[in-house]
Amino acid sequence: MTSRETTRDSMAAPPLTEYMSVAGAVDELGRRGFTEGLRVIDGGLRAIGTGEKIRTEDLVIREVYRFEGVSDPDDMAIVYGIEGRRGLKATVIDAFGVYSDPALSALMEKVTIREAA
Repeated sequence: MTSRETTRDSMAAPPLTEYMSVAGAVDELGRRGFTEGLRVIDGGLRAIGTGEKIRTEDLVIREVYRFEGVSDPDDMAIVYGIEGRRGLKATVIDAFGVYSDPALSALMEKVTIREAA
């Protein structure tokens, strides 16, 4: 089961295209220009392709897709579509629930959520 969120407190968002898998969500975001990946390195976010350190205050979460595994906790993930200054469009994937990355979760809490217009 998938759900789309626009706030951290799990309020439901207006219905959009639902993706059946994390890979499907990442592929669709990539088609729309979210081609960079971000990951936690040395306590901050870095662009995987360029190695550039990205400040959380320079980012805005545009889309959030949460995948809840009905019977398999390995299927629980969150996919973020993120925009940054200077045209950065990236995705970030984190596990959901007990398997989430505490460092990534803490950094993502600092990023503003602003749904794309």
